[in-house]
Amino acid sequence: MSSITLQELESHLWESANILRGSIDSSDYKNYIFGLLFLKRVNDVFEEICHHLVDDEGWDLEDAEEERDEYQFFVPKEARWSYLQSLTTDIGPALNHAFERLEEENGSLEGVFKQIDFNDKEKLPDTLLIQLIQHFSKINLSNKSLEEPDMLGRAYEYLIKQFADDAGKKGGEFYTPTKVVELLVKLIKPEEGMRICDPTSGSGGMLIQSVDYIKSKGGNPNNLSLYGQEKNLNTWAICKMNLLLHGLSDHRIEKGDTIRDPKLTENGELMLFDRVIANPPYSLKNWGREEASADEFGRFCFGLPPANAGDYAFVQHMLATLNHTGKAGVVLPHGILFRGGAEGKIRQGLVKEDLIEAIIGLPSNLFYGTGIPATIILYNKDKEEARQNKIFFIDASRDFQEGKNQNVLRDEDVEKIVSTFDNYEEIEKYSRIVTLDEIKENDYNLNISRYIDTTEEEEQIDVTQAIQELKQLELERNEIEATMYSFLKELGYCE
Repeated sequence: MSSITLQELESHLWESANILRGSIDSSDYKNYIFGLLFLKRVNDVFEEICHHLVDDEGWDLEDAEEERDEYQFFVPKEARWSYLQSLTTDIGPALNHAFERLEEENGSLEGVFKQIDFNDKEKLPDTLLIQLIQHFSKINLSNKSLEEPDMLGRAYEYLIKQFADDAGKKGGEFYTPTKVVELLVKLIKPEEGMRICDPTSGSGGMLIQSVDYIKSKGGNPNNLSLYGQEKNLNTWAICKMNLLLHGLSDHRIEKGDTIRDPKLTENGELMLFDRVIANPPYSLKNWGREEASADEFGRFCFGLPPANAGDYAFVQHMLATLNHTGKAGVVLPHGILFRGGAEGKIRQGLVKEDLIEAIIGLPSNLFYGTGIPATIILYNKDKEEARQNKIFFIDASRDFQEGKNQNVLRDEDVEKIVSTFDNYEEIEKYSRIVTLDEIKENDYNLNISRYIDTTEEEEQIDVTQAIQELKQLELERNEIEATMYSFLKELGYCE
C-alpha cells in the first residue's frame, strides 16, 4: 500500500466538504466532516493494531478485537467502519449510535460528538451519507499509510482554515490566522515542562502551535500540560478532536463560560499557569458583569469593566491565572489602549503594577469577522531588570501582504517583530521603549501613535528653484503653441 501525501489527504478531505455543499449551510458542515474524519482515523488505527496483534503476536482475532487495553481508542462493533459500510438504509441513526458507543467506550471522548446529529433525512438523506462513507472509504488513515507522522493533524488544521474561509465572519469564532498565532507563541516562548492555557481555546490552534514551538527548540512535547476552556460546544468538540488527532492526549479542555464559570480550578482555587495565550472575543457586550461583581476568585482586583465591553474581564482572568513568573500574550482591539471610564482605571492599575511588557500594533484586516486592526499585548509577572518600569511599543501595522479577502503576515513580518522584541531594539518609526513616567504624563493612554511617530516628513521645496522651473516650462509651452499656430495657419485654419 502506497503512502498518502499531505496534499492528497487535504484534497480528499476538502472533496468530502464539496459532497455536502448545497445540502446544508457551509458554517455547519464542518461538524459532520470532522466527526467522520475522526471516526475513520480511530477505526483505521484500531484495525492496524488488531492486525499486528494477530499477524505478529499470534493473538486470536476475536481476543484481539476485544482487548481494550491495547488501544488508545477502543472501537466497538457498532462504530467500526466495515459495519457502517455494509448499511444501505437508516444511515443517520446508525452514525449517531456509532458515535454514542465510541464515547461510552472511551472516557476521553465524553461529550465530543453530542452536537453532531446525522439523523436529519431532509438535509442528510441515506444516499448522501452513503456517498460520504464511500468517499472516506477510499483513504486509509492508519499510521503506516501516512507519509508523515503528524500529517493527519496538519490536514485537520488545513480543514479548519478552509472552513473558516468558507464561514466568513463566523470563522473568527473558532479560528485565529496561523501567522498571528505563530507570532504570539514566539513572543511568549513556552518551554518544556510548563503548564500552558488558552482560556478561550477555539479550535485549539494556539495550544498546538505552542507544542510545535517546543518541538522546534528540541524540547519534549510530552513533558507539557495543555489546558483550555471553550464556551461554544461545537468549537469545544473541534478543539478536542484537533488535539487528539495531533497525538496530544495530555490535555484538559473544559466546556463553559470562562468569565461566568471558570472550570480550570483545583482545591477551590484557580489553577495557575506558566503561559497563558488567547484571542478572546472583541469587546463582548454580554460578558457577565453581574456575576463578576460577586466573583469568588477575586479576579477583578483592578476594577469591573463596563457592561458593554468585556476585554478587560478576559485580561484580568488571564492575569489571575498566571503564576509568579508567568507570561501572557493576548490579541485585543485597540480601544482598550485608550478608552476612558472604568477601562481607563483598570489600564492605569495594570501600568502602575508594571505588568505590561510590550504592546504591538498589527495590520488591519487580518482576522475573520472584522477589518479593524488589533494589538498584541504581552503581560509579564517577572520582567527582567532592564525591562522594568518600561513598556516596549512596536508599530507593525504597515508590514503585511495584501490578500483578496484578508491581509496576511509574512514570515519576514513575524521575524521582524520577534527579533525587535527579543533584542529590545529601538527602530525609528517602528519601535520605542517608553518609561512609565512618560505614560503617566500621558494620563495612562497607551495608544501606540502617542509614542511612535509614523508620519512621513514632507519634502522641503526650494521656492526659488521651483519658480525658475515654472518660468522655463512657460517658455517651452509658448514655443510649442507658436509652432502649432504656424501649422494651423498653413492649413488655412487661422488668419
